[in-house]
Amino acid sequence: MALDIHRQIPASFERVQRSEYGYNARQVDQFLQRARVSLETPQAATEPVNSADVRAVSFDPVKGGYSAAVVDAALDRLEDAFARRERDELIAARGEEAWLREIGSLSGILRGRLHRPDGDRFRRPTKSKARSYNTDDVDRLCRELVAYLEQDKPLSVDSVRRAVFRPAVGREGYEESQVDAFLDRVVELMAAID
Repeated sequence: MALDIHRQIPASFERVQRSEYGYNARQVDQFLQRARVSLETPQAATEPVNSADVRAVSFDPVKGGYSAAVVDAALDRLEDAFARRERDELIAARGEEAWLREIGSLSGILRGRLHRPDGDRFRRPTKSKARSYNTDDVDRLCRELVAYLEQDKPLSVDSVRRAVFRPAVGREGYEESQVDAFLDRVVELMAAID
């Protein structure tokens, strides 16, 4: 499968003002170089990159760095390219039935949590002052995900990637790390399906 690497990853990114924070350019460039090698010549990659790596990557904030919004948009396209390739490779190696089983298994795991009642989908932080996500905001997205998975309602993977929840404190909200981990799996599923 040929991928147009230059459509996925531009040669350079715009920078923010010197007084503003953006992504560390050196870290972004190093990661994207690894990604280029993994896409163009996967057999030559000493540190292979896959869709999960792209989804999980983070960069240090620095003044005058690359624009986070621009880099994030490129990373989203890159993650989608890796997900398509991974899907195609799985189908080529084990057949479409294997891919469908894998998607079905992940979908079943996610649906189990999505079908929990509002207010009970995720853990509450144990520390009273811990940052958490507003339960109404998270539950609203979960209802949209149920409609996407079960009623074919349109929902873009980017809307899940960019979901923002109002902050809550302690047990008033859902534990951030658990919600984030769950949404990572949702993005994985949506990228594999679309």
